Amino acid sequence: MISIITAVHNGLSFNRLYSETLKKYTKSKYELIIVDNNSTDGSKEFFQQSGAVVIANTENFSYPVCQNMGIAKAQGDHLFFLNNDIIVSPSWDERLIETANMHGIDIISGCGIENMGDFYATQKLQRKWKRSKNLLIPLGFGRKNLQLMHKLMYGNWEKFCEQQFEKFQYKVVEGILGNNVMMTRRALKIMGNWDERFQAADFDLFMRTKKRSLEVGDIKPCHISLGVYIHHYIRMTSKYAVKPKPFADKDKLMDIKDKWSAEEMDLLHPDNASLRQKTN
Repeated sequence: MISIITAVHNGLSFNRLYSETLKKYTKSKYELIIVDNNSTDGSKEFFQQSGAVVIANTENFSYPVCQNMGIAKAQGDHLFFLNNDIIVSPSWDERLIETANMHGIDIISGCGIENMGDFYATQKLQRKWKRSKNLLIPLGFGRKNLQLMHKLMYGNWEKFCEQQFEKFQYKVVEGILGNNVMMTRRALKIMGNWDERFQAADFDLFMRTKKRSLEVGDIKPCHISLGVYIHHYIRMTSKYAVKPKPFADKDKLMDIKDKWSAEEMDLLHPDNASLRQKTN
């Protein structure tokens, strides 16, 4: 069994579509752990009725706090930290696990609009998504319109994803996409939980893992699978659909630059130009 951990704060249309595609495309037996941050639009009740394990918070907490709440409940050998505004691809879970096993990787993400492993391919896809979503945003954020945006972007979703897998198979590049992160139990044992001081905890996780890979060598850096594509609506839940409440732990949050110097970032974090040279 795998554990899927997702934090939500409203966004019912996104949540319905997310749940539907998880059920359709996930091959492994899974538990869905929802960290509900005081939703007021029926999202909490929807997930409760669908059989998910729901952690019902009375306040809205930051990204890393929610991930750690989910970890405390998770029973699976592989933990997947997924946003609620994504659409997974067919066999996404099995292929990510297979890719990680093949390369000896303990922390891996699927590729997507934010990073295709190549700067120009990423830029091209981002421009297409901007055109697709901007055309339909005036129609609102209902489930059918979200599906229409997705259809306009990809056409036949299953065909698009299969072509991606056929092209790249099990190739990987260094990096992380915070909207979808898989961690093994071994990674949790070595790296510990998410650092709750940073909303950009995915970036921090990449930096910590890369640093340990260089200094200790008992874990490989985070990687992105180029053969497993996951669609991300990208900030639409906060920017367009629902205005989120302030984080209950906002006073504890720090800027990522307070932990990582510019020199460390240059040393440890590859930019897109480097990424396109590191396909292996």
